[in-house]
Amino acid sequence: MNEAETCRTMVRPKLETAGWLANGERHYREQLHVTAGRVVLAGCTAKRLKQKIPDYLLYFTRDVPLAVVEAKSNVRPAGDGLQQAKDYAQLLGLKFAYATNGTDIIEYDYFTHLETVLTAFPSPTELWQRYQLGMGFASAVRDALLVPDFYRPDKLPRYYQRRAIDAALRAIVGGQKRCLLTMATGTGKTIVAFQICWKLWSAKWNAKNDPTRKPRILFLADRDKLVSDPMGKDFAPFGHARHRISGKAEKGREMYFALYQALSGDETRPGLYRDYPPDYFDLIVIDECHRGSANDEGRWRDILEYFEPAHQLGMTATPLREDNRDTYTYFHNPLYTYSLKQGIEDGFLAPYRVHRIVTSFDAAGWRPNKGQKDRNGEVIPDRLYTTKDFERVVSVDARNKIVAQHITDFLKATDRYAKTIVFCVDQDHADIMRRELSNLNTDLADEATAAGSSYVARVTADEGDIGGGFLDAFQDPEKKFPVILTTSQLLTTGVDAPTCKNVVLFRMVNSMTEFKQIIGRGTRLREDHGKLFFHILDYNGSANERFADPDFDGEPAQATQEEIDEAGNVTVVEVHCDPEQFEDDTGRIIDPYSPGRVKLRVHGGPGGIAAVVTHDLAADGTKLRTADLSAFTGEEVRGVAPDATALRAMWSKPVERSALLKALDERGIDLHILAAEAGQPEADEFDLLAHLAYNAPLRTRAERAAQLRTAHALFFAGFAPPAREVLNAILDKFAEHGVGQFNLDAVLQVKPLSDFGTVTEIAERFGGADKLLDAVDRMQELLYAN
Repeated sequence: MNEAETCRTMVRPKLETAGWLANGERHYREQLHVTAGRVVLAGCTAKRLKQKIPDYLLYFTRDVPLAVVEAKSNVRPAGDGLQQAKDYAQLLGLKFAYATNGTDIIEYDYFTHLETVLTAFPSPTELWQRYQLGMGFASAVRDALLVPDFYRPDKLPRYYQRRAIDAALRAIVGGQKRCLLTMATGTGKTIVAFQICWKLWSAKWNAKNDPTRKPRILFLADRDKLVSDPMGKDFAPFGHARHRISGKAEKGREMYFALYQALSGDETRPGLYRDYPPDYFDLIVIDECHRGSANDEGRWRDILEYFEPAHQLGMTATPLREDNRDTYTYFHNPLYTYSLKQGIEDGFLAPYRVHRIVTSFDAAGWRPNKGQKDRNGEVIPDRLYTTKDFERVVSVDARNKIVAQHITDFLKATDRYAKTIVFCVDQDHADIMRRELSNLNTDLADEATAAGSSYVARVTADEGDIGGGFLDAFQDPEKKFPVILTTSQLLTTGVDAPTCKNVVLFRMVNSMTEFKQIIGRGTRLREDHGKLFFHILDYNGSANERFADPDFDGEPAQATQEEIDEAGNVTVVEVHCDPEQFEDDTGRIIDPYSPGRVKLRVHGGPGGIAAVVTHDLAADGTKLRTADLSAFTGEEVRGVAPDATALRAMWSKPVERSALLKALDERGIDLHILAAEAGQPEADEFDLLAHLAYNAPLRTRAERAAQLRTAHALFFAGFAPPAREVLNAILDKFAEHGVGQFNLDAVLQVKPLSDFGTVTEIAERFGGADKLLDAVDRMQELLYAN
């Protein structure tokens, strides 16, 4: 039997005999997709790779998975599936892995690390008891885990969210006071926080072990959007138990929400948080906790220390680094981490294409004429101004116009309506870029106005509610406008804009924490709106610098850029960023080299784009690679075959060729797309790869087929006319469509081959199926012979 028949007739009955049912509380789920399949870029298109799909997952309750079962055909050893089962168990955080061929069952127990051969699966009750014993659960932890999630068919927790939820429940109910979850932007931290709170609330857990009341929980954040959105959306099932603290310390509710700023005091007023007893809250959830909540000097730290009796759960998107070390010191090591790299690998986050654009001002710098004054009559100090100075020390109009024009041209070449966020140096710079971009897109102004919006809008602290309205519309996938938002700091985090397709960096980003938050604006996927990847347009070199940091989820290859002068000469250089971090917390425009001095403003003279270089995230998620599909393919082919002779030997053998094509496909290389982008749609696939990798001559498929018939006429003469007719028909299909036509299971089912009869009848022309296969394999070898 094949694997599917083995599962249906042998594995399912064994599971059901042990008490695992297809439906019911103790149940199994078959062929559940636990990942979405990594998205890879192939030239101008994106596609998904294979999903991870365990054969069976065993559940004690709807929300409590216990084990994974991997099945193989009954003619294969049961152990063939054990490593795959173990890989799934480690991914899903399960403690029991099973492999079976329908007869034998092999169990791997992660508590004892023993492999055991079984004749029957353990029952749900037996496995749950073993799990509790291995984990050392107290009864309260068990009860919290068994509380059902709040059921939302459209928001069922993904495997990593389930792991985060369960890890937090085990720690909090188990008595751990300070806890931390690290999850990349766009992976659903709010959903996780909601289910944790819901299960604790439903279980009537509280810090004082009082069985008569539910817990009082406080959800803290530092930006209004991070409070209002969760309260109004994800946490809506709490109903009237919700309350937002603002102005006075109201009591009598159970699910509280507050801004730090609303609770903390200052020189003019005491902290509102002191109106609550220190032990009033049982749990405090701190969203985006890396931004100051655990900072020793911050007022927010006072709030957390005041509520010291409460359990405190920090949630952050950024792994441990020097710029957030105090967060990890306060909350301790994370209970669970789900990284950006893993999110992209699983296909839950979008990969990115990086465009490094160098203006002539950034390539060569800008220097004033002697005694030159700015527009306000200020004498400009005579020195060379470079990227780190622009919009901090000096604002160069021409540079802003060049970048605005390039962004506009990019959108016109890709999608005029692709949601785009432009990160600027400060609020003043954001307003300049709003104006420049608006003036370049006046042809869409009437359409935007008719929709009650604008094509370009600035969203900074200065806009207040007006900016908030633009932001709400930008986040709504069903609203076309505004298309472009310009900002400085306000949108670096806490903004869920799933259809954002372009992230523009027009300022230095020297903090890895902030960089990851900015990149996170584009990592959400929306396939229903055609978003499978996003673009990063980097005008300052921040992306190159940050992606080259080993702490960015793996060490990428050094990205370089090409600078082209007016004579067309090309120079390859590396991009360097200044290590200083400039802040703009107040909105004032300050010269960092002379505190208090207003920014200089000049026209800047003629200029243009000096260079554009594009990179994609490589398929392994650890480096940037060239976005030139032809160049990338050449590199990959040379990695598996040192020369054309080695590639030919591999290609002429169907099994080895199939493995090579699969490996290329997993790296995002689609041969049909490759041929089209290379302008060689008729080229033979082998010749195209050899040409790109080793500069070998190109041949079309038709030329190869004709050469085979001429040079190896004796091969065809060795077959009777009926068999020769089949071989010629297959060769014609190859000349038209490529090497895929040598897949006999498929090609014999379509015309003209199907006109020759059934597969059995066609095989009889050769004296049997084996001889048919031998003939086609030999034809392929001769097709690619020297």
